[in-house]
Amino acid sequence: MSKPTEQEVAAALELAKRMREQGKDPQFIAKSLLSHHYRLGYLEDVLQAVERFLRSGMAEDEHQRLLKVVERARQAEERTAKQNSNELGLG
Repeated sequence: MSKPTEQEVAAALELAKRMREQGKDPQFIAKSLLSHHYRLGYLEDVLQAVERFLRSGMAEDEHQRLLKVVERARQAEERTAKQNSNELGLG
């Protein structure tokens, strides 16, 4: 499967937002797309930081940047996990 274009992603995200706003997401497809898109942004930051770290010969400043983006990704995961548990009445 080929990667969607930026325009295709933007259109899909816009439709997903409307579906959620209108309460018309019976199979949670829109919720899943929006959540995965949000999380993917953090993971792409981690990948870029890893690549910079490796290219730099594992420099200390790049190592610190890598640690920061990994922590941001972890925090985002925790936030979304808490939101999901709250939606289920577990939080």
